[in-house]
Amino acid sequence: MKIRHVTLITLSFALIFCSVFLPAVVHKGRCADRKAVFDVITVDAMITPPVAEYITRNINESSKSGSDGLIILLDTPGGLDLAMRDIVKSILNAPLPVIVFVYPSGARAASAGALITISANIAAMAPGTNIGAAHPVSVGFGKMDETMLKKVENDAVAYGRGIAQKRNRNVDWIERAIRKSESTSAEEALKLHVIDYVAVDVPQLLAQMDGRKVRLPSGNVVLDTKGAIINEKKMGIREGILKTISDPNIAYLLFLLGLAGLYFEFAHPGAVVPGVVGGISLILAFFALQTLSVNYAGVLLIIFAVILFIAEIKIMSHGILTIGGIISLILGSLMLYETPNPAIRVSFSVMIPTIIITSLFFVAVISLAVRAQLRKPATGTEGMIGQRGTALTPISKDGKVLVQGEYWNAFSRSSIEKGKEIRVVGLKGLKLEVEEIQP
Repeated sequence: MKIRHVTLITLSFALIFCSVFLPAVVHKGRCADRKAVFDVITVDAMITPPVAEYITRNINESSKSGSDGLIILLDTPGGLDLAMRDIVKSILNAPLPVIVFVYPSGARAASAGALITISANIAAMAPGTNIGAAHPVSVGFGKMDETMLKKVENDAVAYGRGIAQKRNRNVDWIERAIRKSESTSAEEALKLHVIDYVAVDVPQLLAQMDGRKVRLPSGNVVLDTKGAIINEKKMGIREGILKTISDPNIAYLLFLLGLAGLYFEFAHPGAVVPGVVGGISLILAFFALQTLSVNYAGVLLIIFAVILFIAEIKIMSHGILTIGGIISLILGSLMLYETPNPAIRVSFSVMIPTIIITSLFFVAVISLAVRAQLRKPATGTEGMIGQRGTALTPISKDGKVLVQGEYWNAFSRSSIEKGKEIRVVGLKGLKLEVEEIQP
């Protein structure tokens, strides 16, 4: 009986140990049978608030799911300063190792991407990639004066040096990357101690990282990447849509499409579809423009261009308003993203065809409206003047004629014989004044 009690007590303690202590041991990587899991996400776009939200959310999700680390495959031309700082803040305070891998070959971590890369616990690049060119540029209302530009530059340098010091990277290089827009290849970045590894793909990177010690806010962690499981995570539909419309070119096209749709709806009430499409496009465009910190003088010029196109229909300016609208559209498009950074500017290959097509669209609509106004009326008194017909009876002070398949009473200032071809020259009440058409 005593042996039975001892056995039951022993089994109870074993169950308690397995349910309480074993999961913690497995989570910390001390279980020999457990393989490490690394989540992998891809960021191949400009750094914008939706991208920052995407990265931050994945850091939190990977931490909660018990992953051993998050690998960010990065390829970006740069982006917005505030979005970049949100990403860097999330990486520096992440409860799990975050690895930024500039991948694949041909990718780049330019401007904001350079600071994101050096903020990671592990920074790596694929052969044939580059990093740097992190000099701050202005966006929004005009250009910064020299004093303000110096302040922004010094702030960016101090920010970059702070990140580099925290991650034990080359602080002098990041200062040159910010002040002088210095850019370097993967191999040079490794020699300069800007990054930690150069790898051709994720498996090779994981093999190189095995046994590496990284510092987290909770303390030091040794990476166990031998035979690690790679868990690729795809961007959701919502985030994919937000990332797409945050592209400067897409935002520009949505803005013009929205204005054109609303213009068509107001010009032809009841069409419905143009108004719905235009309204949705404008809302999406304003969201994207807000995340891209546009120059609102450019926005106002584009709106003013549409107003001039509408005014051309109401006011006979002989094309002056149309020309003004086209000029306003061109200037507004050029000023929309006033920055030397091509990553946050409308591409000329998109802008020029769009301006031409939009201008032709409005010119065509205006010409149709003007021609409709100048066209001779088809009904009423004005519509009858000039119509031709046939005298059914002799006509002088009275008679009958056939005009447009209708019988009319008619009179003439000179006698007209029956059967002669006549032309309507006036209308008094319901009686036509006609004249004979001479051969």
